[in-house]
Amino acid sequence: MADANERNSKEKETEEKKRKKLVVFQGKKIRRIWENNEWFFSVIDIVGVLSESENPRDYWYKLKIREQESSQIELSTFCLQLKLIAEDGKLRETDCANTETIFRIIQSIPSKRAEPFKRWLAQVGYERVQEIENPELAQERMKEIYEKKGYSKLWIDKRLRGIAVRQDLTDEWKKRGVEEDIKFAILTNEISKAAFGKTVEEYKKFKKLNKENLRDHMTDLELIFSMLGEASTAEIERAQNPKEFGEHLEVSKKGGTIAKNARLELENETGEDVIIDENYLTQTEKEAKEKKRKKKLIEVENFC
Repeated sequence: MADANERNSKEKETEEKKRKKLVVFQGKKIRRIWENNEWFFSVIDIVGVLSESENPRDYWYKLKIREQESSQIELSTFCLQLKLIAEDGKLRETDCANTETIFRIIQSIPSKRAEPFKRWLAQVGYERVQEIENPELAQERMKEIYEKKGYSKLWIDKRLRGIAVRQDLTDEWKKRGVEEDIKFAILTNEISKAAFGKTVEEYKKFKKLNKENLRDHMTDLELIFSMLGEASTAEIERAQNPKEFGEHLEVSKKGGTIAKNARLELENETGEDVIIDENYLTQTEKEAKEKKRKKKLIEVENFC
């Protein structure tokens, strides 16, 4: 019974941490998620705020029908189905829209509350402009976001460093004519396969992830070896200056192999796998790290 109570208590704490990802407009909670380099907001939450309907889901359903009949526009086509925390604390797919689409939806809702909501969205957009003009500000806000998600400062430092390393690598690819996102993905898969023996999608499946960002669910060591693979690839790009895409593929394999060799050497010394199926869907990174620390202490005590 005690174990069950402790588990329930931890689940409530985790749920509370997840709810910190919400933003508040006039006392109402609006769920949002960072996707494709922009904020996407829960349409249901916004409809609930603006319409003051007791059943926002039903209002949204009828609104889509009314809009399609009057203007032949299907509002759902402008939305993405993204997983957000539902009232039961579980991740569930819901209609989400970026700022531009939200403004379009607002036009279809007769509401006195629309104007202040537009100003609120404009403020969110203004913050992004500030971040573009001042990258340090963006970094500080990103730190705050990760802290609210339950990541430790050491992990956050590695994650942000990894973003910088990734940017350096993509800059090197762009300098040599690699522009398309699909080609970036192919080259990234080559690094991942060489370093970890898995493509990005295979790695996500291994960690039981869906649309979540893989690196947000990596441990400190996984992040370090990811950085090593990409930093090594960038250095070889600069040294060898490949021209053809096939040459970039070979360079990516070499960079990933450097990370692989270092990973295998560490695993040989410690007897522990770097690649693990741990994710932070049901527990935060801090909680996972603390759990490991306690497990190590118990193992040491038992050994002694």
